[in-house]
Amino acid sequence: MLKGITIQLLVCTESGVDDFNAPIYSYEWIDVDNVLVAPEESSDVITSTNLEGRHTRYVLGIPKGDAHVWENTHVRFWGETYRTIGIVREGIEDMIPLKWNRKISVERWNQDEEIAAEVDG
Repeated sequence: MLKGITIQLLVCTESGVDDFNAPIYSYEWIDVDNVLVAPEESSDVITSTNLEGRHTRYVLGIPKGDAHVWENTHVRFWGETYRTIGIVREGIEDMIPLKWNRKISVERWNQDEEIAAEVDG
């Protein structure tokens, strides 16, 4: 039986407004269970990235029924932080026999300090 891992997803929520009526956001890491992690196809990586940087890319299989926002955020698994790239690709839930019907790509560049500054700053 296929089973995913628990990953952490950085969730952004609006927590109020400032003196200029601009939204204030808060960030929180939450656990998401049963997420599939697979290496991205090498042909996808070559056609969609700059070949000069060193990086690692994976595709995450998102469980059916998950309502989190996965675009433009960060995830953590296997002791590393990754940035989601692109948009969530989704299949028809009833037509897919397994527990996952959406997927998104994530990447980790060689620039850990830059990602850490975005997430923690």
